[in-house]
Amino acid sequence: MSNLEPTAEQIKEQKLYRDMGLSDEEFAMVEKILGRLPNWTETGLFSVMWSEHCSYKNSKPVLRKFPTNGPRVLQGPGEGAGIVDIGDEQAVVFKMESHNHPSAIEPYQGAATGVGGIIRDVFSMGARPIALLNSLRFGELKSPRVKYLFEEVVAGIAGYGNCIGIPTVGGEVQFDPCYEGNPLVNAMCVGLIDHKDIQKGVAKGVGNTVMYVGAKTGRDGIHGATFASEELSEESEENRPAVQVGDPFMEKLLLEACLEVVKSDALVGIQDMGAAGLTSSSAEMASKAGSGIEMNLDLVPQRETGMTAYEMMLSESQERMLLVVKKGREEEIKQIFEKYGLDAVAIGRVTDDKMLRLIHKGEVVAEVPADALAEDAPVYHKPSKEPAYFSEFQAMENAEPEVSDLKETLKQLLQAPTIASKEWVYNQFDYQVRTNTVVTPGSDAAVLRIRGTNKALAMTADCNSRYIYLDPETGGKIAVAEAARNIVASGGEPLAITDCLNFGNPEKPEIFWQLEKSADGISAACTALKTPVISGNVSLYNEHSGQAVYPTPTIGMVGLIQDLSHVTTQQVKQAGDVVYILGETKTEFGGSELQKLVHGKIFGKAPSIDLEVEAARQKALLSAIRAGLVQSAHDVSEGGVAVALAEKTFGTEGLGLHVRLEGSPVTALFSESQSRFIVTVKEENVKQFEELITDAKKIGLVTNDGKITIEGESGLLIEGSVEEFCSAWKGAIPCLLKSEA
Repeated sequence: MSNLEPTAEQIKEQKLYRDMGLSDEEFAMVEKILGRLPNWTETGLFSVMWSEHCSYKNSKPVLRKFPTNGPRVLQGPGEGAGIVDIGDEQAVVFKMESHNHPSAIEPYQGAATGVGGIIRDVFSMGARPIALLNSLRFGELKSPRVKYLFEEVVAGIAGYGNCIGIPTVGGEVQFDPCYEGNPLVNAMCVGLIDHKDIQKGVAKGVGNTVMYVGAKTGRDGIHGATFASEELSEESEENRPAVQVGDPFMEKLLLEACLEVVKSDALVGIQDMGAAGLTSSSAEMASKAGSGIEMNLDLVPQRETGMTAYEMMLSESQERMLLVVKKGREEEIKQIFEKYGLDAVAIGRVTDDKMLRLIHKGEVVAEVPADALAEDAPVYHKPSKEPAYFSEFQAMENAEPEVSDLKETLKQLLQAPTIASKEWVYNQFDYQVRTNTVVTPGSDAAVLRIRGTNKALAMTADCNSRYIYLDPETGGKIAVAEAARNIVASGGEPLAITDCLNFGNPEKPEIFWQLEKSADGISAACTALKTPVISGNVSLYNEHSGQAVYPTPTIGMVGLIQDLSHVTTQQVKQAGDVVYILGETKTEFGGSELQKLVHGKIFGKAPSIDLEVEAARQKALLSAIRAGLVQSAHDVSEGGVAVALAEKTFGTEGLGLHVRLEGSPVTALFSESQSRFIVTVKEENVKQFEELITDAKKIGLVTNDGKITIEGESGLLIEGSVEEFCSAWKGAIPCLLKSEA
């Protein structure tokens, strides 16, 4: 041990463990587990593994609510990523992770390494990553700092994804003042695998060899997991060293080498060195297998001199994996990695004593039970309390905001950054690399063909955090339902979800209530829509100077398109097609874009949702799409029917819409009622379509006049050229980025 490190007695007397994130009670638990005081390295091991980021100690009771099984689920939560069967001995592998705190401090590298980490989670399962998505949240695009964060995060995602050659095909970006000090950066990766190649992160087989592969270990990212488990403040800039630095070219080599290695029966287990680096990968692999691991840290490839055991174990240097290999076959593995110019070094062995034992400079510098670090980390049942605002909002009547100029209001909604075109974002991404992208960013869901088959995958990331703030349980249902609507509108059958639960400080009872209720809503929707939760991530303590973000449980969903002929996009296709609306429009404006536009804030009740109605409507629409009866489909979300109609015309070169809506104009145009779609159908298919979907309501026709004409019961409501609406929608974000604060 370094002479600079404090003694075990000093750690306890001076309460130095608190700086690492351990509470007094937790330190006492460690002392009891070991039967002695922990040294500096051991204290570090417990502090990162018992952080919220690694242990989910505050969220485990909530996560148990989720349905995680289903007839297609091959791997649920607990491994690097979840796996779902898609037939023909193939499966889809996917997961979403957060990199919020690092991105707030160092946005380019924070976002880039978030992408790198989620890619490793997928290929650690033996899958080839085929697509990336992201879900991003920022403050409003007014201050120089928010613009800087937005631009750098997008650049970081683009820089990493483009260099490694995996297409970034979809996602979402939302803007709200609550994310001003704490942006959210959630990255999702989707991969493909043959059933026979599925791998798990286990350290089985006493005497088998533990191998370190990939980039060398440096001092970057030390205590990154702890940093991600505390609130941001003005002092967080000091944690810049906790942000890792990524190298996408190194990752590409590592990816290809690992995909070659998984074909070898010499491989026993493989895991990414993500949060908590060597500590989490070794402890978790041992704990899952019911074994132990002994490692000699002198053998760890290092890019800096004089690194201590503590630094090596807590480093979060990127592009590294831990492998367990059959004893005597290390050379085969080494040769594969050498071919790619990568380190592959035997640094330890699997033991039968269930201990994680570390040797450094000839001495045992740490010896702790692997289970105590991983499976047996403490679990807390936090107090939950309904916030005062909730009952206040629930007591409010659903009222229409006052609107004087309907056409101008539509334009302003199209310019709202959350609704406006995200071309400025996705044009920086290479979304066509590998040439499998069938539906590019900008439609309801991205679609990628599965090479060698006639099938495709649809994928999306969704969450309206305003609804969840107003009513977490209802909002949780809506988040899952909207993701599923995006998949169905693209011709896919929703398979399963991954989630990223972004919340504030769970030690505040009102925040924990939001988390609990959201989980109830997500669970109910997943059960109703038959989309189990197969993987995910929890990111708590998303606060800045005591101000929490809106509860934001982002939903990543993947769906299966049985036949490429079923692929459906949102744009209208030809003049003369009949326009239908599916679903009921009510006076529902709580959390809506119109409410925010008119009042400058959100309040009241979130839109209601009936999951039985939702499930039935999705099933009926998918049947109609598979029967070849639907020309285009688009779900109605932010901004209501008027925005959805406008979006259906953008990029259609001369086509337009002429429709007539019933009821109050403001509600008919801008309400955000749920479970609604707008579809277009060829004239010759109208009879068959109406027989299949009995509640579809005919509202108008696709025209070739390049205009959007919306009439109401009392006459003309909105009329204008597609070009003028599209111009407002397309120009909004570039205009805001150029404007002076």
